[in-house]
Amino acid sequence: MGANDFAKLPHIGESVLRKEDYRFLTGAGQYTDDITLPRMAHAVFVRSPHAHALVKSVNTSAAKSAPGVIGVLEGKDVANDKINGLPCGWLITSTDGQPMKEPPHPILALDKVRYVGDHVVMVVAETLEQAKNAAELVEVDYEPLSAVVDVRDAKGGAALHDIAPDNHCYKWAIGDKAQVDAAFNGAAHITKLDLINNRLVPNAMEPRAAIGSYSRANDDYTLYVSNQNPHVERLLMTAFVMGLPEHKVRVIAPDVGGGFGSKIYLYAEDVCLTWASKKLNRNIKWICERGEAFLSDAHGRDHSSHAELAIDKDGKFLALRVHTDANLGAYLSTFSTCVPTILYATLLAGQYTTPLVYAEVDAWFTNTAPVDAYRGAGRPEATYLLERIVSRAAFELGLSQDEIRRRNFITQFPYQTPVALQYDIGDYVACMDASQKLADVAGFKARQAASKAQGKLRGIGYSSYIEACGLAPSNIAGALGARAGLFECGEVRVHPTGSVTVFTGSHSHGQGHETTFAQVVASRLGIAVDAVDIVHGDTGRVPFGMGTYGSRSISVGGAAIMKALDKIEAKAKKIAAHLLEASDTDIDFANGEFTVRGTDKKIAFGTVALTAYVPHNYPLETLEPGLNETAFYDPTNFTFPSGTYIAEVEIDPETGVVRLDRFTAVDDFGTIINPMIVEGQVHGGLVQGIGQALIENCVYDRETGQLLTGSFMDYAMPRADDFPEFKIGHVCTPCTHNPLGTKGCGEAGAIGSPPAIINAVLDALAPLGVKDIDMPATPHRVWQAIQAVKA
Repeated sequence: MGANDFAKLPHIGESVLRKEDYRFLTGAGQYTDDITLPRMAHAVFVRSPHAHALVKSVNTSAAKSAPGVIGVLEGKDVANDKINGLPCGWLITSTDGQPMKEPPHPILALDKVRYVGDHVVMVVAETLEQAKNAAELVEVDYEPLSAVVDVRDAKGGAALHDIAPDNHCYKWAIGDKAQVDAAFNGAAHITKLDLINNRLVPNAMEPRAAIGSYSRANDDYTLYVSNQNPHVERLLMTAFVMGLPEHKVRVIAPDVGGGFGSKIYLYAEDVCLTWASKKLNRNIKWICERGEAFLSDAHGRDHSSHAELAIDKDGKFLALRVHTDANLGAYLSTFSTCVPTILYATLLAGQYTTPLVYAEVDAWFTNTAPVDAYRGAGRPEATYLLERIVSRAAFELGLSQDEIRRRNFITQFPYQTPVALQYDIGDYVACMDASQKLADVAGFKARQAASKAQGKLRGIGYSSYIEACGLAPSNIAGALGARAGLFECGEVRVHPTGSVTVFTGSHSHGQGHETTFAQVVASRLGIAVDAVDIVHGDTGRVPFGMGTYGSRSISVGGAAIMKALDKIEAKAKKIAAHLLEASDTDIDFANGEFTVRGTDKKIAFGTVALTAYVPHNYPLETLEPGLNETAFYDPTNFTFPSGTYIAEVEIDPETGVVRLDRFTAVDDFGTIINPMIVEGQVHGGLVQGIGQALIENCVYDRETGQLLTGSFMDYAMPRADDFPEFKIGHVCTPCTHNPLGTKGCGEAGAIGSPPAIINAVLDALAPLGVKDIDMPATPHRVWQAIQAVKA
């Protein structure tokens, strides 16, 4: 079945209400903290108060004798039990051919701590209160060292790791530097831009949580954890850290309250609880408190870049040259190394026919929390840089922001970019046209005049983004350094009465998979959506899968389910042919019925399902009983969602307050399964991206390494009244290489919105002479920029 045929099926394109919402809205969801096991103990971690220090001694005697304490574990216990450090899942090779520097990442610090919040001691007690009280009794003698937190200070700063005395992890590049340099030499105009992509704290609604459990009867472990890819968590923990047989460890990720990257990784706490559950012979729960989350969750973004764009006399792009310094934090998190490389630089062509691109990335260790993938993962950083410099070029050349984009849009597909990726399909002009119409760009001048009459500045900003989703294929990813496959698994189990259970290696942490995947199966089999159940998040029930991140779920996980459905249909046709006394090549299947082509003979899907399990009249000589199929799908290419976003802001020049007045988003997600769910995903992404552009900012003290934005009192999260009603539109060019025609939608809003906002702010400030501003465009920062041009 092709993508065009799939899009015409019943239930596809319908805003079916989310099946999972009843349990969530009635408090019947089961999150990790809702799970209570027998003889449950509680863990608390003693964390470093220093950004960089030697650990001279650890005294746990008072803690061990405190009431209710079961055990106190420290770095030397980890070493004695030969527990390895946390692995990095992506190997980057430097431009000189050397592998990246990969220092040990201990689950409990032994000789040194490297960021505020680093794990030092784990205290386990009968109750959470007892564990907290005992943790206060742990005495650690630190010898503070100088710290480096800003990526621009990393070179020449105090060394974090012996293996990287200059704090440099790798230098990576893509593109032909000589050709790019030559193109610059012949350019009519060169636009240059320095910019910072500010660090973010993910702040999922549900903080991280884990329960470690060990069974002496079976010598097996169970880890309950709020995680986005339980199979990968199990693989990393067993094969690389603890050396356990994989079949002896079960990882269960129950309901998970948000993640968007921050719950992809194998964290130290997960290993500590699994290890300690056997060592102490107790079930142990740890629930991250919000203050801990600010310190210990992997952060996002944090790039410092210089970009140059070469342009000819007609406003056509000739070449792009980029250098980025990427902050990796104190240790290499699971996928941290591929974010500023494979997921970033390969998107620097954007939607444009720029024939030459050269990007160079230096990655650095600093005394900060590890930095890893966060909603968009490299794609927001690439889009921000590219869309900022494109609008900057428009301002310098006296062109409108839309005109410079239209002159350079790709219009012929497939299109091979100069940075490895080949786009299969898109219609960027249609997205621009639809966005301008929906945004009423024609009325902007009148609105700008009305704002001016009230003493306000009004600006408009554009962003035409592209994203690469469904990281693929596995063999190419492996050649680029991935230490795992990037396929997905789907198992479709048809029951005798015709209802269906689907087991998927994808994982839902709020995206609505239980509804969307059920729509896919129901539309294909011609049954009710309520007759389909989706099971995920349990390595004990689900075949090996790669989880959810990078907007891969429907395009990769859904495609695996479709392949399993192909097998179901093929077998069911043979059963139906036997019952209808026809050849299976003459059997058609649609709307839940098998028919003999050219006749009125037909049979229902439910009858075929029952026959498969009650095979009294069955072709046993050629078919096994049952109707249960499994399939794995490894994509042949990325999918490429795209769109154009337009923001309008109004600024009070006396206070610097930026008010977002209008925001329009037109996206091309290919085939849309459930428009309501897609709209919700876009809204959420826009809120995160606009939050980064205007108010969110993770800040460490540059001298001491202390986290200055360690709570919601200091780290500004966006609220509903910060936003107007979003205008959402869609263009559809179905993906050409997956059976659903889908492209992914979960990250788009966070990718396209930050540059649209900042371009709008700069458009508003341009009459005053302000040419640049970094995110977040807070009132104070905007006011300072205005005062600077007045001076």
